[in-house]
Amino acid sequence: MITNTELEYKGDLYPSKIVSYEQEVDSVYFYTSNSVILKVTILRDSMLRFRYTTKGYFSNDFSYAIDQNHSHGYNFLEVDEKETMYQIRTSKVICNIQKSDLRIAILDIDGKVILEDELGFHWEESYEFGGNIVKMSKTSRDGESFYGLGDKATQLNLKGKRVENFATDQYAFQKEQDPLYKVVPFYIGLQNKQAYGIFFDNTFRTTFDFCHDRRNVASFWADGGEMNYYFIYGPKMKDVVISYTDLTGKPELPPLWTLGYHQCKWSYYPESNVKEITAKFRALKIPCDAIYLDIDYMDGFRCFTWDKNHFPDPKRMVAELAADGFKTIVIIDPGIKVDKEYAIYKEALDKDYFCKRADGPYMKGKVWPGECNFPDYTNPEVREWWAGLFKELVADIGVKGVWNDMNEPAVMEVPNKTFPNDVRHNYDGNPCSHRKAHNVYGTQMARATYHGVKKFAYPKRPFVITRSAYSGAQRYTSSWTGDNVATWEHLWIANIQVQRMNISGMGFTGSDIGGFAEQPTGELYARWIQLGVFHPFCRTHSSGDHGHQEPWAFDEEVTDISRKFINLRYQLLPYLYTMFWQYIEYGIPMLKPLVYFDQEDIQTHYRNDEFIFGNQILVCPILEPNALGRRMYVPRGQWYNYWTNLMFKGGKEMWVDTKFDEIPVFVKAGAVIPKYPVQQYVGELDFDELTLDLYYKEGTEKSVVYEDAQDGYDYKKGRYSFLSFQVTGKKNELIIQLHKDGKFDTSYSNYKINFIGLPFEVKTVEINNEKFDFDKKTFDNVNFLVVEKEFRVLHIIGV
Repeated sequence: MITNTELEYKGDLYPSKIVSYEQEVDSVYFYTSNSVILKVTILRDSMLRFRYTTKGYFSNDFSYAIDQNHSHGYNFLEVDEKETMYQIRTSKVICNIQKSDLRIAILDIDGKVILEDELGFHWEESYEFGGNIVKMSKTSRDGESFYGLGDKATQLNLKGKRVENFATDQYAFQKEQDPLYKVVPFYIGLQNKQAYGIFFDNTFRTTFDFCHDRRNVASFWADGGEMNYYFIYGPKMKDVVISYTDLTGKPELPPLWTLGYHQCKWSYYPESNVKEITAKFRALKIPCDAIYLDIDYMDGFRCFTWDKNHFPDPKRMVAELAADGFKTIVIIDPGIKVDKEYAIYKEALDKDYFCKRADGPYMKGKVWPGECNFPDYTNPEVREWWAGLFKELVADIGVKGVWNDMNEPAVMEVPNKTFPNDVRHNYDGNPCSHRKAHNVYGTQMARATYHGVKKFAYPKRPFVITRSAYSGAQRYTSSWTGDNVATWEHLWIANIQVQRMNISGMGFTGSDIGGFAEQPTGELYARWIQLGVFHPFCRTHSSGDHGHQEPWAFDEEVTDISRKFINLRYQLLPYLYTMFWQYIEYGIPMLKPLVYFDQEDIQTHYRNDEFIFGNQILVCPILEPNALGRRMYVPRGQWYNYWTNLMFKGGKEMWVDTKFDEIPVFVKAGAVIPKYPVQQYVGELDFDELTLDLYYKEGTEKSVVYEDAQDGYDYKKGRYSFLSFQVTGKKNELIIQLHKDGKFDTSYSNYKINFIGLPFEVKTVEINNEKFDFDKKTFDNVNFLVVEKEFRVLHIIGV
């Protein structure tokens, strides 16, 4: 047992006893005898915010992470003073605050402990920088699991891990290497079938310890700032993730083409090389919607310029690519070349928009152009200026998206690869050092980029991608997992990273398919693209240092496999678009680890490989060479093998045979999966029917399909189509009830319904209670019906 004397000797300080409290509407303040104040704010019945200060007053309350439009409001609030503690009650939780030392316990309404302080809040004064190193420790019970924290190259379950949050350019990072590019200080705890979340909204370097140093203690701390965290109660993991995503914000719906396949390399140049690549996609009938230009399109790597030797007429080139279905995406980095003949540098210099060192000189560092200065994106005036710079790229030349890289920020040839601590930032009127601003620098760059692209792309929707991000960045941008490596280990890492990002609020994420560094074998590339088509963001990207990495760069077999799976992604676009709509509307993650899907099944708690794509498709990638099958866990319920249409009962681990041109994919029984015909790019084809794959189940299952004009903002005015299918299977009949909502009229007239797994021979078909004339003999052979899209009830009656 650690005594107070020992703790004081270590330099840690603790709150003294509570001497008074007061309530102001939804906030309760607790004052201690040594000037510590705890402010508990009740945002919702299941969400409490805990904010501590050691100086007797609170600094300005400001956060880049919190969405100002997040849901808040509670049904019940009561504060009681008891003999040894104060008690705050809502309709969902009870919060007890000890009078003696400010320690906290949170219980459900039945009195079962959800989370309680171990040492609780404590701190250490920072004599080098001023302020405090703020710390929190919680008791962890046996069997507790931990998930979340975004971009981590380790097991999905973080039990026993210690991880750090400091946005870092980690070229060719390895398994367990930490920290990486993104900072998401949010985790989910799961114990006794109850899930809760902690969001530690502190932008300094933070550390999380999940029973690594001490067996039954989970702790987190920051190098500066406040102890300021949000507690979110489930009890379902989905409730925690949805609430956190609502708190930090959701994106707007992207244009459908951004969910297609993208091709990128460092670098495609000159123009003839770009045209050669895009022409080959079309010649080989491999769908692709976007082509990327890396830093070599610029004049001496100066942002917002073009190398006229390599790209003599970018507006013409972009228009010609667009005519062939390719949207052009260009990279923009934060480093602005020190060059007084360079108009953008001169303007930023004249307006004093660059970051400065503590004693006044501009922050200067070497990046691709050479010596650079760096805009202070935490200054709203700078963000507005930066947004305006995209007029030529987007409005005039026709670029469709912007890719922000090196924005951790990354600086070459310095020991820590980033800005020194003494760099100063505006921080939206809350001046601070780089210690506080570092983790949000990339997000604020992406935010400024988003507003610029949105302004000049209007009335179309913007597309932005970033490498570095802090919680809340999902409001502005998609992301990728950074400079990975062409190894089987990195294929395993990519699978987990994208799952983790999805339950950490940042759903629109993918990895560099095939690996950025080094060169994949054909087998590794094929297995990676088989996984990548099931990630929300789907892009091949490579350094180009070790050879080519297009889908046709290996052999004919790999080319065919790549085409097969990219075709599958384009078929599943309405399914993918629907799950994206559920993400932006409700905060439901697009990818769901098995533990999210069924937290009550303890067998899911340590599964890494398998995940649910959307709500009804189970995917398990092949992560080893020479594998023609694998063991995998199929969650509880009934599932159809996508390739064979055979049904399996889940809740067990099983061996699944596969082939080089397949990976294990299963569809939940009862599901209705919408499909488009294969297109070489989004919008290429007009089609007259929507295919619906219906997987029979005895019982009831609900499926939804969301569609709109695929771009633009009419969907916000109610011009969308929302279909809700309720499928009820019985021993000798199948009933499909369709409810439609929205004012958008789709271009197709019919549904082609494929019936999979029907256990009976069809005798009669009724539509809207009227007999439907169909060719029984033909149906028995093909098992599909084509019906008009206006039907409300389809009744299949068996013999």
